[in-house]
Amino acid sequence: MENKYAGYMLLGISIFIIILILLFNSTMRSFVDETCSLEHGLSCPMYEAISKQTYLALGVTGLLVIVSFVLVFSKPQKEVVIQTKTIEKTIEKKAPKKVFDISELKTDEKQVFELIKENKAVFQADLIEKTGFGKAKMTRIIDRLEGKGFVERKRRGMTNVVVLKE
Repeated sequence: MENKYAGYMLLGISIFIIILILLFNSTMRSFVDETCSLEHGLSCPMYEAISKQTYLALGVTGLLVIVSFVLVFSKPQKEVVIQTKTIEKTIEKKAPKKVFDISELKTDEKQVFELIKENKAVFQADLIEKTGFGKAKMTRIIDRLEGKGFVERKRRGMTNVVVLKE
């Protein structure tokens, strides 16, 4: 759940609690008026206890309201993704997904692109194994996909990892 929605929900709950506190306060005062005023007059000690409890409850609810405003007006949350070799990269939580127009691709290119799209990242050797294409043909297909901005090739040791560009 996003911070903004959690803040609105907490604000609604806080308002509901404030209404309950005020209703409870008025009920307790009317109860004290009926029972205590006969014995003590206007200076009944229960009035002070009711006031203290009401202020304490409103203070705690005020803290909830402050937290809800902080949540509503805070920036979108970012998450830290740690990749291999401890490279840290911050990514917006809801990054718009890239839409790929594959209508102009050849059949072999579409087949390879779909395999990469399913896995997000795949070793070039695995692509060769899954498609049955030769190394040179696979290299040419990935070169064309890279040129069109669909994928990116990253060197990992003695092989390449083909990653979907987003």
